[in-house]
Amino acid sequence: MKSKLQEILSKAGSVFQNYAYVLLMALLAAITMTLLIESDSLKEESLNVYTRVIIVSLLGISLLFSLTILAERIGKTTILSLFGIGFLVVFYQFFLPHHNSGFTDVHRVLIAVSFILSHLLVSFIGFLGKNNEKSFWQFNKNLFVNVVLTGIFTAVLVGGIMLAITAVDQLFDLELDQKIYPKTFFFLAIFGSCFIFLLFNEDGIKFLEKDGNYPDILKFFVQFILIPLLIIYAVILYFYGGKILIKWDLPRGWVSYLILAYSLVGILALLLVFPLKEISTKSWVKGFSKIFYFALLPLLVLLFVAIFTRILEYGFTENRYYVLLLAIWLTLIVLYFSFWKHPNIKFIPISLFIFGLFSLVFPYFNTFSVSKNSQKKELEEILVKNNLLENGKINFNKRINNSDANEISEKFNFLRERNEINYLKKYFNEKELKNISFFNQRKMRFQIKDEFKNIKYNNEIKKGEKYTRVSIMTEEFSYDVRDYEQIFKVYNYDNQDFGFDGNTFSLKGFNGNLTLYYNNKDIDLSPDILKIVKEHQNKEGEIIVPKISFTKTVGNYELKFLIEQIDYNRYAGKRGTYFINNDILVLIKKK
Repeated sequence: MKSKLQEILSKAGSVFQNYAYVLLMALLAAITMTLLIESDSLKEESLNVYTRVIIVSLLGISLLFSLTILAERIGKTTILSLFGIGFLVVFYQFFLPHHNSGFTDVHRVLIAVSFILSHLLVSFIGFLGKNNEKSFWQFNKNLFVNVVLTGIFTAVLVGGIMLAITAVDQLFDLELDQKIYPKTFFFLAIFGSCFIFLLFNEDGIKFLEKDGNYPDILKFFVQFILIPLLIIYAVILYFYGGKILIKWDLPRGWVSYLILAYSLVGILALLLVFPLKEISTKSWVKGFSKIFYFALLPLLVLLFVAIFTRILEYGFTENRYYVLLLAIWLTLIVLYFSFWKHPNIKFIPISLFIFGLFSLVFPYFNTFSVSKNSQKKELEEILVKNNLLENGKINFNKRINNSDANEISEKFNFLRERNEINYLKKYFNEKELKNISFFNQRKMRFQIKDEFKNIKYNNEIKKGEKYTRVSIMTEEFSYDVRDYEQIFKVYNYDNQDFGFDGNTFSLKGFNGNLTLYYNNKDIDLSPDILKIVKEHQNKEGEIIVPKISFTKTVGNYELKFLIEQIDYNRYAGKRGTYFINNDILVLIKKK
């Protein structure tokens, strides 16, 4: 027992010694998260600092781990560690916004892709100068197994400790602060999981790349579960492709994601069974390897058709850019493994890393530049199509369809989030500029549409990719407020508090549900809205009504909710979902 304890302590000491910077990042992320949970109220500046520290430290775990792996191969531990920390400091200071409200889709894309790249780096950085394919596979296989084991161990550890806390709290009537549960969860989930994962790695890259027996459970999983599922999936996609050819109908946008998912999972399956292709008794592996890539070719054609259909109709966004980029990458992978004489599996993560890096840093052709330029072009085309420009300025008095007004608003908001303020300002005269909140992205999206004085509503059916939309709109957003004592305007996408008669009310969750909070009670307002929707749910297109409102009694108060527009998405065979895309007015009085 004593020797076993000494062995565990020795391994723990080695982990702290060999992966000090990695553990430091994990500890920093865990502590910052617990401090964030502990603080009931923070100024926006402090909240932003916490948020940025968490993001950067989580990114630092995988980045510094990859650099540690490289240092084990070539030495220069200190230089590589300092380089990694320097990169994280630059990322913290220059690539993340300095206030929480400044986080936009641009930052979310940047963060997500950076995390993916840092994990891809782990997979190949220690093998850039080595041609041993089997060592490369063993290294990544062991990492994969260690990740799975870490997940299991961490789940047991977190569950056990949380249960122990609950037992002590209940049995001894300690009345512990309930924040102890999320703080414990995140600390163990971040720092605990990182430490457990590093324990499994033992001596680092030399241990991870050494030959080992192929796990029978992995063979069973791939052969009898993963590959049959992929075959079923492929049959479904081929039938869908056949349906498109028969009906000569353009593919739905979401089929792109299905094909990408199928392709990536298929490639993962091939990587998992890579060593078995050399064993003559495993002919099924060779057969699947050959068939898979050739079977992807028709699906890639369908993928390109689907994504170009969306791009030609709506232009590039970051999401569409990455779908197209992955389609090009998949095509390269298929051609490489189908026709190259001696393909190397290292090509997969390395090429994906290069494509991802290209998407972030290559001038003019990176995802942000392409998306902005495309949306500018789309905006200019819709303005010209509707003859809205006079001397380069938008004439808001001209008649315009509601759908076009919405599209213009969406594109203005898209470009506003990407700091194209000066470009957008050129479309307004000085008087209009005073009324438009260019620096308030929450307001701007709706103010642009509101500027149009002569919007034409139509009854065209608006079918999305999986649903039919019904838009219920007020003919004129005007109400009598004489019977009420106070009026509040609650901005969309905001969780806003408003006070009356010494009480605080809070309205939250506009999309999908709407809830009023008062006196520690939450009052679901969704049934009241769905009652309005029910009157028109079987209709299609845009429905003009005199007014949209409902009244709610809460304690000693009566509240009247005034809504300008409700969009209702009716899914085939499923319950619909409503969206309120405009501000809400709330009238209130004592009963």
